[in-house]
Amino acid sequence: MAKLIYSMITSLDGYAEAAEGGLGTGPAEDEEVHAFIGDVFRPVRTFLYGRRIYETMVFWETAHTEPDQPPQFVEYARDWQAAEKVVYSTTLESVSSARTRIERTFDPDVVRKLKAESDHDLSIDGPTIAAQAIAAGLVDEYHLFITTTVVGGGKRFFPDGVRLDLDLVEERAFDSGLVYARYRTR
Repeated sequence: MAKLIYSMITSLDGYAEAAEGGLGTGPAEDEEVHAFIGDVFRPVRTFLYGRRIYETMVFWETAHTEPDQPPQFVEYARDWQAAEKVVYSTTLESVSSARTRIERTFDPDVVRKLKAESDHDLSIDGPTIAAQAIAAGLVDEYHLFITTTVVGGGKRFFPDGVRLDLDLVEERAFDSGLVYARYRTR
């Protein structure tokens, strides 16, 4: 059975989205971090997104066509384009990437079936949609990319009211100050 991975950039104080915007240094500014992310997510063949995350990630549909892109950006773009994408949104009218469909509601049973039938891992991105997967007990791993910035508010990486006992299985610090931590559910 495939794993469902929840991964996002987070502020040092645990926010996946800051109330007023940016989270500080992230992978887009650091080629070493970006190459690492590409390696970590290459096995993922299905991405489950909330609308706002999808609207950010759709950049990868055409990123390979922009001049002077580093090789790891082109490789990540190709991997992203090859993957299936499901966007959970009640407001999005259409998608602007191939291999992408819109779902109006998050159905835990459908995601369970995706996991059971897939021979590749899945990723869920966006704190609102991930909260639903966490509440349903669907998330197998948590990949946090922790910035050096404290933002003081916004949408938390982990939803309120949830208790999880996790095992740290991998960690890495980058020269930029970004820290990667991968946890597995018990």
